[in-house]
Amino acid sequence: QVQLVESGGGLVQAGGSLRLSCAASGRTSSILTMGWFRQAPGKEREFVAAIRWSGGRTYYADSVKGRFTISRDNAKNTGYLQMNSLKPEDTAVYYCARSSFVTLPRSSSQYDYWGQGTQVTVSS
Repeated sequence: QVQLVESGGGLVQAGGSLRLSCAASGRTSSILTMGWFRQAPGKEREFVAAIRWSGGRTYYADSVKGRFTISRDNAKNTGYLQMNSLKPEDTAVYYCARSSFVTLPRSSSQYDYWGQGTQVTVSS
C-alpha cells in the first residue's frame, strides 16, 4: 500500500548536522502520521519523532528535543528529519514509518509500513 525509502545517512563529526529524507510512494493518501525511529546494535528500536501528515503537528523524544526537527512536503510525498548538534549516541540505523494513529504514536507497534533504514554514524 505504501512504500518508504530513506536516504541522507552518512558519517558526521559530533556537533555536525545531517538531513534524512523519506520518500513515500504508492497510496500515500493513507499516511496519517509519519514517524522516525532509530536502532543501534544491541538496542531496541526507539522512537525519535513523528509528524501528522495533515496539519504538521510534531512530536519528539526527549533525547532529541531541541536538536532534531521533523517536517514533511505533502506535494512531494516526502518526510524529512533535520538533525543538528549530533552526538555519538545518535549513531544508529534510522527508519521512517507510517502510522494510522494521530495522537502521539510513539510505539513501533503503532506503525505498519517501514523503510529499509539508513545508517547514521557520529564520530567523537
